[in-house]
Amino acid sequence: MTDPLPPLADELRRLEEIVRRLESDDGADLDAALGLFEEGVARLRSARERLSEAEARVRKVLEDAEGSLRMVDLEGGK
Repeated sequence: MTDPLPPLADELRRLEEIVRRLESDDGADLDAALGLFEEGVARLRSARERLSEAEARVRKVLEDAEGSLRMVDLEGGK
């Protein structure tokens, strides 16, 4: 059994933290910077996959009875 994924908001906060640390680092510890970079790339890939899955789920819900897709402005509620 695998551990559940952390909430997407937590993933994004950690990505922001990684970016801040990499931007502020003077390059004193290359190994630590590479580790942060690798973690950031992995978290970014995970977040993209989760967003793609969510988009697919939204599209499926919006399919009408004939199987065609209605595009709906989610922010505007139309």
